[in-house]
Amino acid sequence: MDFIDENLSRYCEDHTSGEDTLLKKISRTTQAKVLLPRMISGHFQGKFLELISKMIRPKQILELGTYTGYSAICLARGLAKGGTLTTIDINDELETMVQGFFEESGMSSQIDYHLGNALEIIPELDGPFDLVFIDADKLNYSNYFDMLIDKIPTGGFILADNVLWSGKVLSQEVNSSDKDTLALIEFNQKIQDDTRVENALLPIRDGLMMLRKR
Repeated sequence: MDFIDENLSRYCEDHTSGEDTLLKKISRTTQAKVLLPRMISGHFQGKFLELISKMIRPKQILELGTYTGYSAICLARGLAKGGTLTTIDINDELETMVQGFFEESGMSSQIDYHLGNALEIIPELDGPFDLVFIDADKLNYSNYFDMLIDKIPTGGFILADNVLWSGKVLSQEVNSSDKDTLALIEFNQKIQDDTRVENALLPIRDGLMMLRKR
């Protein structure tokens, strides 16, 4: 994930509005107590997500991959008045921690937290979703897109994380056992070829695909 020059990354963070007390707490707790803490969106990407949400002012947001709640709180800060954020994660071991962070944020009434398989939960959701953030299992990125594109109105946005996959998407020959890399290469090309959307792949952290439904 750390393939952008370290000094340049630090400069970007130093010139990004800082984390508040709660976000710092989530980050510290994740680093200390949770496996694979690099999965957290973190300061720079979190602020980007917050600003995008504040630009769009979505009525409904859908997040796939709650983890410890950092990105959900950042995104929820941009909700329109009366708006809701639905977030889905399959790991129930983090439920108590995440619910606690949502309570501390003061936005728990606006956040609908689901535990389970997103492929099974998405068909039960009505939408429409003005903003979707995909940060779940990479093998199903294309499936998530197919399931959600009709639940997004014209002008709605999808953001998909980790689409550069530590630069592995540039590999000329990918081992057939590296299913995550192959899935992300397929997803990136799928988005590029889909005339229903316009898109930009941003080199933010581990790569962020932004697309807008035409």
